[in-house]
Amino acid sequence: MTDPKQFETFMQNYQNMVFSTAMRLTANHAEAEDIAQEVFLKAYERFADLSQSATAGGWLKTVTTNMSLNHLTRYRSRWTFFSDLRRSDDTDETPEMEFAAPQDLEKELGQADRREVLDKALQKLPVGQRVPLVLYHMEGLKYEEIAAKLKISLGKVKTDIFRAREALRKRLAATLAEEVEQSR
Repeated sequence: MTDPKQFETFMQNYQNMVFSTAMRLTANHAEAEDIAQEVFLKAYERFADLSQSATAGGWLKTVTTNMSLNHLTRYRSRWTFFSDLRRSDDTDETPEMEFAAPQDLEKELGQADRREVLDKALQKLPVGQRVPLVLYHMEGLKYEEIAAKLKISLGKVKTDIFRAREALRKRLAATLAEEVEQSR
């Protein structure tokens, strides 16, 4: 039988990673919460093995990614329609994709701000661009793996990632220009 206190500690250690992975893929807070909850239900069922495993984090990340992709596939027509509607109100933008470990509080706050801006910008990308970009840059999958997971051609994966990068680059430029204008 699983010790509730041990599982609670386990869940607290991984909840941010699980939620942020689901959030980046689904771009929907409520759906990401639902997926995170389902992931931890699966983890609870396997907790006897996971609690002693050094690869528990990897297992959780894989399960989260797969459940998020399954969710997106299941509701493809609905999310395509709504993500197209959402594109009309582009305002928030993004910084770089990688974040170094913070040295002090000021840097840490700057990193948190950049992550928030990045997440907001990712949410505004069309699903067809956001998902391959997140899988490539944040989940570390290769183009071929992404094509297989999404059941699309390798060329489409490359095109979607290129277009997503270009969209993020434009948003970065607009955000930077906005910040310079506000500082004057």
